[in-house]
Amino acid sequence: MKNKIIIFMLLGACSISMSAQQKYSLEKCRQMALKNNVKIKNARLDKQSAQEVKKEAVTNFFPKVSSSGSWFNSNKGLVGMNLSGMELSLIKNGVMGDITATQPIFAGGQIVNGNKLAKVGVEVSGYKMEQSENEVRLTTEQYYRQIISLEEKLKTIGIIEHLVNSLYKDVGAAVKAGIKNRNDLLQVQLKKNNIASNRLQIENGISISKMLLGQYIGQNKDSFEIEEPDYEELISPEKLITNHNAALLKTPEYHLLDKNVEASNLQKKITTGKYLPTVGVGAGYIYNNLMDKDQSQGIIFTTVSIPLSDWWGGSHAIKKQKLQMIIAENMKKDASELLLIRMQKLWNDLEESYKQVKLAEESIATATENVRLNTDYYKAGTVTLSDLLDSQMLLQQSRDQYTDAYMQHLIRQTEYLQATGR
Repeated sequence: MKNKIIIFMLLGACSISMSAQQKYSLEKCRQMALKNNVKIKNARLDKQSAQEVKKEAVTNFFPKVSSSGSWFNSNKGLVGMNLSGMELSLIKNGVMGDITATQPIFAGGQIVNGNKLAKVGVEVSGYKMEQSENEVRLTTEQYYRQIISLEEKLKTIGIIEHLVNSLYKDVGAAVKAGIKNRNDLLQVQLKKNNIASNRLQIENGISISKMLLGQYIGQNKDSFEIEEPDYEELISPEKLITNHNAALLKTPEYHLLDKNVEASNLQKKITTGKYLPTVGVGAGYIYNNLMDKDQSQGIIFTTVSIPLSDWWGGSHAIKKQKLQMIIAENMKKDASELLLIRMQKLWNDLEESYKQVKLAEESIATATENVRLNTDYYKAGTVTLSDLLDSQMLLQQSRDQYTDAYMQHLIRQTEYLQATGR
């Protein structure tokens, strides 16, 4: 009775553990990564930071308000005079204060272009955010498919293990009957040991891969499992190809290059504006109490500032910014060409991996038939045990190659779609 209770408790604990584990699809893992991954969190913060810079730039359109005040007490008056031999000392203490507001009317375009530059900064942070999201999606898929690949290889190990165990029984019986020698049994035992070693390596690989995926999506590796997707018919690469020149204009990488040129142009305008006259109008209020009498007055004023001597170095600063614009244009042209080359390479890789999957499918069919024939021939005594074991090894290799090729193709498909702005 006690044993039954223990068994029920263990079964209950197992069921609770299983129910606590969530099964995640690839799309679910991507969603969690986009929510929890550090790269995305930092990208969001960078975007918020750029928005604050933009808000700060807007305040430059507002009037500049300043205020000051002072109090003093002197050991003798600040103003002295002699009246008919009598020395007078005035203003030994007092209070002064003022407040002024200056509205910029013209600042050489620095304020307008500064706001435009801040807006470009926000747009740049948005495109960088898009880049980060693409990177996180791709990395999540790589970790996810790595787990599936290893789990499929574990299934293959199970198939080969079943074949070898069955063979071990048959050879063992034959050795006892004196039909086979003990060396055959030792060969099968070595194969079993090799399979056990492979199983251990794959199980450890699955554990590490789950840890990596869990860390990336913000989950503990023991709290989730991944759904086993069906091996669906792959999409032909011909259905995915697109015009690369047109696709280039949709990519965040190209938009960043474009914004770099725009920012460089605005920097030149801002630099030029520093050496142009600035005009402002303002109003103020002044108060003082210097002779035990309150005095106040209001003023309005206009300011014009012309940085005459700054033009000595200013002309060189403007030339420097013009050169920076040319550099930005050159970078855009060069990087755009490299992006087009990358698209073509990814397309070639996609086409190649598709063919590799098809070849791997044929290899599995051939290897499966080879095992069947060698098993029959071995039973008939026309092939050696080594030939049979080799055929089993080829079956394992062909299944593993198919798994790797299939998963690699799906990853390359994602890379190509992302590279072409999809």
